[in-house]
Amino acid sequence: MNDFDIYCDSGANIPLWLVKKHNIHVIPYFCTVDGKERCCYDPDNEFAAIAKEFYADVRSGAEIKTSLLNKMAIEKAVTPSLEAGRDVLITFISSGISSTYNQAKEAAKELEERFPGKKVIVCDSANASMGEGLQVLRACDLRDMGESIDSCAQWIETNKYKINSYLTVGDLKYLKKTGRISTTLAIAGTLLNIKPVLNADGGDNAKIVFHSKTRGRRKALEALAENFAQNVVEPENQTVAVCHADCEEDAVAVAELLKEKGAKDVVIEYYDLCTGSHVGPGTVAIFFYGKDRKTGIKPKTGILSAFKKRAKQQN
Repeated sequence: MNDFDIYCDSGANIPLWLVKKHNIHVIPYFCTVDGKERCCYDPDNEFAAIAKEFYADVRSGAEIKTSLLNKMAIEKAVTPSLEAGRDVLITFISSGISSTYNQAKEAAKELEERFPGKKVIVCDSANASMGEGLQVLRACDLRDMGESIDSCAQWIETNKYKINSYLTVGDLKYLKKTGRISTTLAIAGTLLNIKPVLNADGGDNAKIVFHSKTRGRRKALEALAENFAQNVVEPENQTVAVCHADCEEDAVAVAELLKEKGAKDVVIEYYDLCTGSHVGPGTVAIFFYGKDRKTGIKPKTGILSAFKKRAKQQN
């Protein structure tokens, strides 16, 4: 019997059909668009419609402000599970990107005092978007196989730096706004048609950092696939994710490139709004299990195939 529930923030970017399939509890972020508050996730509506409207607003020059999830919001979200006598495993966007993780740690401490004997385990995903989402989905698989909350949390802690993320943007001005590149570099890059490739780093408080640069959109998309080929492990035995900030055609093209390089199961979703507002419309990102971002070492082969076999036997 599973005696715990799995939560994540909406930044995990998990498609609604997978949220429902795995009974995942999603805590939504909120943002403001021209001063009006907007929820970044709605369990009753497909995310595509929400995202299309949001990225259209960004393109039109709307003022976007994002904020973290505070302690009170987190406590309110997970309390029903604890009241029902269930423990809670909750995963958040990297602490290097948002302070939500720190808020969650404070919330967990208070909740465990309010509900003696119950566990509230908080995980720092060291990633964003489906880099977090893939970890949540794997935890769900382990839970459904009968693993304990501690085993699921340990898998995330052990493997979170093996989830790789690479992305390229459509317009450098959004990186300029967030201070990731200078105004001079943004102008020069635009004139020269320079397209950066960024990735999640291996720091203790993981961040999205500059990785390399290409000239032209097509080469930037191809670079995503090349990084996948160089760093992936057992592509045929895992779910690979492609997220896009309202450029679905490019996302589909990247998915096809990944399949040519061995991926079998590729999920495509619109990019999370909160982090998407910082990289801008036209962003395409890929997420997969592969080389450890801290050590640079690839995990042993056979791990994912054994996991997949076990999951099939369980079902």
